[in-house]
Amino acid sequence: MKIPANRLDAFVANPGAGVRAVLVYGPDAGLVRERSDALMRSAVPDLSDPFLVAELAADSIVRDPALLADEAAAIALTGGRRAVRVRDCGDTLAKAVESMLAGPFGDSLLVLQAGELGPRSALRRLMEDGEATAAVPCYADESRDIDRVVRETLSAAGLTVSADANAYLAANLGSDRAITRSELEKLALYARGAGEVGLDDAMAVIGDSAALSLDDLCFAAMDGDMAAVDHALDRSLQEGQSEVAILRAVSRHLLRLQLTADRVARGDSPDRAVKALRPPVFFKRESQFRRQAEGWSGARIARALDLALQAEMSCKSTGIPAAAVCGRALLQIAALGRQSLRRGQR
Repeated sequence: MKIPANRLDAFVANPGAGVRAVLVYGPDAGLVRERSDALMRSAVPDLSDPFLVAELAADSIVRDPALLADEAAAIALTGGRRAVRVRDCGDTLAKAVESMLAGPFGDSLLVLQAGELGPRSALRRLMEDGEATAAVPCYADESRDIDRVVRETLSAAGLTVSADANAYLAANLGSDRAITRSELEKLALYARGAGEVGLDDAMAVIGDSAALSLDDLCFAAMDGDMAAVDHALDRSLQEGQSEVAILRAVSRHLLRLQLTADRVARGDSPDRAVKALRPPVFFKRESQFRRQAEGWSGARIARALDLALQAEMSCKSTGIPAAAVCGRALLQIAALGRQSLRRGQR
């Protein structure tokens, strides 16, 4: 069965005795592990109990399909429900799982961990179509999910979070649930005893100085601030960013400006168009980003993207120093930015 998004957390906490097997899949590996652990704990309180917990590798089952059926049918010597976890699952296991589900089954809960599986995946379809099986997707956290995890983790440490800090955390966390929790635990340790986590606390712990330097560089280039571009470029290179990575960051910024302008042209308000971007624009940068989206014309964005692409190709294929190629392209893009914002053209 498919589990609706609004019931995922409740299902993971208590899938019910009638559920025999659950597939946990998706690109967020940290969330896959977190939800798999929660499902296992719904059946077995202590995951270190060797009598109640079995861990299998997918390649072992491919070599010996009967292994899965044997574990699923096993009865715990000490009594109680068992939990069986299979890691790194894929469609190669579909037939073994189907055979296991058709045979005798003990009181075990089978948890299958997998990466991203498309809608046509045989294993995913098998788990979604069964009455005693389920599929639980794990995608990167959205803002509301990050907000819940932030408040939940910090609250457990006796801390609240300011609105500014919460917005910053939402913009800089969420690609992987395990990393998000790890970063929040570091933040909680840093702010222990303070009562509330403020923006300065969040930026001190979570802030990636290299990423922030790239952000400064992109905004400076689009604003046409050549002195700031030169300074931010030097800082980014000193922090270990490659010229190609810098040019690609500028290209991504330009594409986000283009996407925002397109949404406004289709009828969205500038505010809604900016807030719809994923990942979100850091709230302190929203007005600056909106101004850039309103000032840069489609033709200038296309010209700037071409400059960035040509510079990237030159960095890879010519003998000219990459730093010089990158710097020249960024100053040319900044010149376009100065013209765009001065004239206020769309």
